[in-house]
Amino acid sequence: MLTKTAVAGLAASALLASVAFAQQSPSATTDSAKTAAPAAAIDTSSFKGTWRASKLVGLNVYNDSNESLGSINDLLTDKSGDIKAAVIGVGGFLGVGEHLVAVPIDKVKFVDEPVAYTGTAGAPATGGARTGAGGGTGTTGAATAPAAPKKNPWYPDHAVFSATKDQLKAMPEFKYSTE
Repeated sequence: MLTKTAVAGLAASALLASVAFAQQSPSATTDSAKTAAPAAAIDTSSFKGTWRASKLVGLNVYNDSNESLGSINDLLTDKSGDIKAAVIGVGGFLGVGEHLVAVPIDKVKFVDEPVAYTGTAGAPATGGARTGAGGGTGTTGAATAPAAPKKNPWYPDHAVFSATKDQLKAMPEFKYSTE
């Protein structure tokens, strides 16, 4: 019985020792990283001026008259990763009763400057994904509210699509299929 316990203890300590020897010391890892060339050198300055796709989803969409149409709910890509369409949610309240339409991404214009609007009637909502980046206060009557400067280079302020809300609602509804 004592032999079985001794053998089991010896086997367990051998297993633990092998795990400890398998780990490299931090200095060995650092030295090997200095001598080995990186698999693919990435120049982060080449990404300047690009936008984060996660920030495009939720972006407010307006028409040419600065009337709010809805927001981008999704982006559709092909197998190579190129964005082909934007899914825009039109109407509804908190996603209930919302009409989804897919529009070609080349028909959507992204704008860096905040929406500038006049008066209080028809003023675009300042909420949504870009809180604090919207237009002015809307209390100046017919005077144009000053546009705030662009604060973040990683996403545009809003998108513009040349259509009315009624035209978008008349488009065929986009449905996610499982086929």
